[in-house]
Amino acid sequence: MNHKKLTHKEIFSIPNLMSYLRILLIPVFCYLYVTAETRKDIWIVAAIVLFSSLTDLLDGFVARHFHMITELGKVLDPVADKLTHAALAFCLAYRYPLMWALIILMAVKEGYMAFMGLYFLKKGEMLDGAMWFGKICTTILFIGMLILFLGFHLPPIFTNGLIVIMMVVMGITLCLYIPVFRKMKQKE
Repeated sequence: MNHKKLTHKEIFSIPNLMSYLRILLIPVFCYLYVTAETRKDIWIVAAIVLFSSLTDLLDGFVARHFHMITELGKVLDPVADKLTHAALAFCLAYRYPLMWALIILMAVKEGYMAFMGLYFLKKGEMLDGAMWFGKICTTILFIGMLILFLGFHLPPIFTNGLIVIMMVVMGITLCLYIPVFRKMKQKE
């Protein structure tokens, strides 16, 4: 595998700076969420999470549109996504106990993805970006968790139903990635 040194331009590209910002926002929204005492506090947290989500959408657009796609960005963006999802899920688990089941499923899916990604990376291969179903899963997780963040007095049947939907989408996504990695393995 060819290891080339990262340049200053790659490290500090605008899309990568947006990913760094998303990672830096994680402890901010976690702290504000667990210390929130009023609806206004929750709205502030939700605004930060929404801002983080919008920068996630924007960084990919900027990278493609302005030809700023970097190898670092291909790794940094999904890492920022996964760290944000995990932080959101842990925050929400304090209010919604069923979130612990989603966290376990998330750990299984992301553990599998990380293991397979590292396996193929050692062989000089990697997925060429997220698959369409991975992007749908990411979008549904962000929307679902944002609803739960804002859901002050939502009935448990709704919140649990939403968590189950996120779990089903994540489970399907995992099942769809398995044959992708299997095909990559068969090409060896």
